[in-house]
Amino acid sequence: MQLAMLMSRASLLEAALFYGMAGAAGVAFRRSAPSRSNLAARAVRSDRGGLKILIVTDAWTPQVNGVVRTLQTVGRELTALGHEVRYATPGDHTTLPLPTYPEIRLALFPRQRLAALLDTFQPDAIHIATEATMGFSARAICLERGLPFTTSFHTRFPEYIHMRFPFVPESAVYGALKAFHAPAAATMVATQSLQRELQGHGFKNMRLWPRGVDADQFHPGSRDGYEGMGVKRPIFLYVGRVAVEKNIEAFLALDLPGTKVVIGEGPERASLEARYPAVRFLGQKSGDELGRLYASSDVFVFPSRTDTFGIVLLEALASGVPVATYPVQAPLEVLGESGVARFDEDLRAAALAALSIPREACRAFALKRSWRASVREFLGNLAVQGEDSA
Repeated sequence: MQLAMLMSRASLLEAALFYGMAGAAGVAFRRSAPSRSNLAARAVRSDRGGLKILIVTDAWTPQVNGVVRTLQTVGRELTALGHEVRYATPGDHTTLPLPTYPEIRLALFPRQRLAALLDTFQPDAIHIATEATMGFSARAICLERGLPFTTSFHTRFPEYIHMRFPFVPESAVYGALKAFHAPAAATMVATQSLQRELQGHGFKNMRLWPRGVDADQFHPGSRDGYEGMGVKRPIFLYVGRVAVEKNIEAFLALDLPGTKVVIGEGPERASLEARYPAVRFLGQKSGDELGRLYASSDVFVFPSRTDTFGIVLLEALASGVPVATYPVQAPLEVLGESGVARFDEDLRAAALAALSIPREACRAFALKRSWRASVREFLGNLAVQGEDSA
């Protein structure tokens, strides 16, 4: 696929994520990886405070999504363990909106300020969370300076880009992503099945980093979140981006009793709200209000076929709300034989069957998935400056 063919479309920035941004950031894809951290020191490092950790991310507020929530929570937990965390985000730079997804803004030429931040902060460990302009620039600096770093794979960009631009082959995007992650001391993934899948695409140095849930924010509490809205039960809830890659229309088109509710924003909201007037679109919610709405729902419907984990699954379960979903990779591995979800290629059948799942069982399952445990895994995977290879 020629870069010129991509640039001829309004997808310039999206194509640049995988084909052009390497050149703009000065990335040398074939340079060898720095030495990686000593994994035998994981247990010691997880409980040792005092590390200065830099997290570089293209996904940040005001975006509201699983990646942003994950990184924010990781920072709080790391700080509680005695580490110092600094974020490098697009908010520190001039940005441009992604053409087909204006809620996402990409930093323009962030390399100079990133280099200055590295000079002043002098981190012990660098984690590059995303594969756009911030990530490309941080990667280039680390390679030039011989600094070890880790990365994480959060989003199935190959599938998402192919959905929006069918002329872009998934294999080409996977190739660019493999090159991006290749020099990392470790690439962190949420599930074993995703690890196996990426290894099939040629990815190396994979490490597991499961996600957690804030069981204090999300709990079964009062069920009056929809009071005054005139909604009828049962309430079937979706929380997440309102975008084509989330397959949300598969949920909206279901013939279900009661009320369907959508919480979240995204480029598809206006058109979907117009086509499905019976669905309650509540927009973006957060904090206690989001927690009450979760707890006040009867079934959480997860229509995505491409998510790599789905933190919203654990948030719903922590709120005592059972899950209905397709029998696809992420929910199958996260929820498996837990009994707190119903899996079916007929999503309507799964949603109706989930009504019979005890709310107490959902909460009990979620309580076993803490963020503290997740963050200890994250720490164990980091490449700390000055540590020798195992």
